[in-house]
Amino acid sequence: MAEDASLHRRGGLFGAASAPLLAWAAFLVALAAGAGAILLFGNPRAADPVVLLDLKPAQQAGLRRLPPPPLPAQAQTPQPRATATTLPPKIVPAVIDKPVYADHALVADPALLEQTAQGPLPKIADDGRTPMQAYAPVVQTQSRIPIAVVIGGLGISAKATASALSQLPAGITLSFAPYSDDAQRWVSEARRLGHEVLLEVPMEPYDFPDSDPGQETLRAGGNEMANIQRLVWAMTRFTGYAGVTNLLGGRFMSDPESLSPVMTFVSRRGLLFFDNGSAARSAAPDVARSLSAPFVQSAVTLDNIQTAMEIDARLSELESRARNGGAASGVGFVYPVTLDRVAQWSKGLGERGFVLVPASALVSRQK
Repeated sequence: MAEDASLHRRGGLFGAASAPLLAWAAFLVALAAGAGAILLFGNPRAADPVVLLDLKPAQQAGLRRLPPPPLPAQAQTPQPRATATTLPPKIVPAVIDKPVYADHALVADPALLEQTAQGPLPKIADDGRTPMQAYAPVVQTQSRIPIAVVIGGLGISAKATASALSQLPAGITLSFAPYSDDAQRWVSEARRLGHEVLLEVPMEPYDFPDSDPGQETLRAGGNEMANIQRLVWAMTRFTGYAGVTNLLGGRFMSDPESLSPVMTFVSRRGLLFFDNGSAARSAAPDVARSLSAPFVQSAVTLDNIQTAMEIDARLSELESRARNGGAASGVGFVYPVTLDRVAQWSKGLGERGFVLVPASALVSRQK
């Protein structure tokens, strides 16, 4: 009994000094058990790369540390990608003293510009060249029926504008609003890619100001000089366009007294006037005829209903009008579905006997 008490006071059967021996014994038992499990079932991480942890650098001196294993594919951080909204380079200087080209496409020519306090204003050159002629792409119809498609609304959203430039073939005409500070960059890029460009001039709609095309809107029944000043403001926003078109403008386009001085100014500057067809009772055809002004009117609006089925139907209608009339033009907006359907439609035009042409190519051809 005295011996038992003595052992109890020393901390157990082996005493306090025996505690490390017990710990090592437990470790060896666990290690043996683990080895046995691996022999039975295999090592579930046998394929994993070996990683030398930096717990004891002195013990790993001279050893190369392997990189950690890659994350699973779904867990990897996506790498940044170039965005479609990267601005094109600025190639048109503030003072235009020599011709400016985007690759082989003319964007600005001092002979075709009047330098004003507001900016460069298009004019007919001393040698008789007009901006419509100078900025129009050269096309070969090859006995095919010409169709012009104008896609509008560019220059407002950089993303939408870049998408249009990346998807649409060069034969599509692009119209740009005058409000963006970067419009000239996008117009230059459009010209580089082979597109004809039109300027969108804001004009008064029937429900103005509920529908507001923006500042400097040309007003029906308004002062003629005020409208010309607003027109000049829009026409000096950028260079490289072959003509102008109406941005909204149902009321203004239906008023021949308001429209006539505007179309006169445009034609005397050597530019095309393109009626986008938004005015149900447009006076533009009669005014253009009386002035002998370069003029084209859209026959079909492609995307009043923005579904693929409806746009495809309108494109088919455009082909029928072109076949019956010898030529036709249509308009659409820079909606994603419009860009997609027009791009797909254009791929088979040649096989169906048609060819895409810039809007200016239809001057004097439409019946």
